[in-house]
Amino acid sequence: MPAAPGTPRRPDTIGPVATGSRPITRVRLRNYRNIARCDVDLRPLTVVVGPNGAGKGNLLDALRFVAEGLRASLEHAVRERGGIGEVVRRSHGHPRDVALRLDLQLPSGRFGHYALRLAPREGAGHEVREEECVLHGPGALERVHFHVRSGVVVDASADVMPPAAVDRLYLVNASGLAEFREPYDVLSRLAVHRLDPRAMRDPQPPDPGDLLAPDGRNLAGVVERMAAEAPEDLARVEHHLARIVPGVEGVEARPTGARQAVGFRQRVTGSADPWRFAASGMSEGTVRALGALVALFQPEAGEDREGATLVGVEEPELGLHPSAVRAMVDAIREAAARRQVIVTSHSPDLLDAAGPHREIVLAVEADGGSARIAPLADGAGAAGSLGELLRDGRLRPDRAAAPAPDAQMPLFEAGPAPEA
Repeated sequence: MPAAPGTPRRPDTIGPVATGSRPITRVRLRNYRNIARCDVDLRPLTVVVGPNGAGKGNLLDALRFVAEGLRASLEHAVRERGGIGEVVRRSHGHPRDVALRLDLQLPSGRFGHYALRLAPREGAGHEVREEECVLHGPGALERVHFHVRSGVVVDASADVMPPAAVDRLYLVNASGLAEFREPYDVLSRLAVHRLDPRAMRDPQPPDPGDLLAPDGRNLAGVVERMAAEAPEDLARVEHHLARIVPGVEGVEARPTGARQAVGFRQRVTGSADPWRFAASGMSEGTVRALGALVALFQPEAGEDREGATLVGVEEPELGLHPSAVRAMVDAIREAAARRQVIVTSHSPDLLDAAGPHREIVLAVEADGGSARIAPLADGAGAAGSLGELLRDGRLRPDRAAAPAPDAQMPLFEAGPAPEA
């Protein structure tokens, strides 16, 4: 018998056996912003912790960079970050390439990877030095692939491939072929958010609500879509929001002239019916909490509809009273049962509420201007909670598990050109 709308769907654990999907199983980065080298596994739920300014947000930003480069354009993704000089890690030597590899486990059962290498172009701009997608399976493990260098397809599994361009991501063109459509759909729908309460409060142009914008500026459109297509998911948002902000009974999209805005329904003593308040009349913490919950429960991608394949939220606990953090953790747990979730935090309260599952935590520390990202050092959490270690500044990554800043890091299978 199907569950009634609003019934919680919560995993038994937020550890490695959580039931959520895991389209991105591993992330390798080289010279991305302040990350010299990074090689980490991602779980159905991953919590990235570290102090302000250490670079924990750049791990999520690398995923957003790929999604924006595919969904909009590579030029847009680079420009949004202030130019290629702000994407490539700064160093004392000559300009270096920036590269990444995402290992994939696709919904169809196929697996493989997508890898990319960019560099500043002489004079101005950027160029794609190398791009590769390799997929296997399912069944007989049939292998399909392409490998592009500087605008030329040098190797591919298909006899006829679309043309490449040096300043664009080739996977966009290759997605016109059936065998490369699925990785494009998964990677272009990575939904990574650094929420801005001001953008979410203001009246917004009408929006179809396919994906919540990185800053949440189309929050009303997503709420409207959820109310029409996934009312049970909107009910989960309202359930968790009521625990975070007692008295709030619901949310809705409201027309405001030619625009739309989010409205709240709230109980008021002495009134038989809830009062309605515009988002502009609610606290920043309340609006931010709503944005985080909508990000977690926004429509999922399907075969015939837009939606998120992975959700990343930076500091979902920001602005919450410590007593409300546990309610946000419960929402994160529930969301991770259905799709991959990554959150960043520097909140001991969130870590304490999350429990003892140290295997889901990646720790970040700054080292000489570069970010070191790795699983927790052995023994972390053995003497005291993870929150206590974070409060004391003793929650650190396992340095032995983190690649050295100058370590070789193979990202491609087709014999890439040497790193610049």
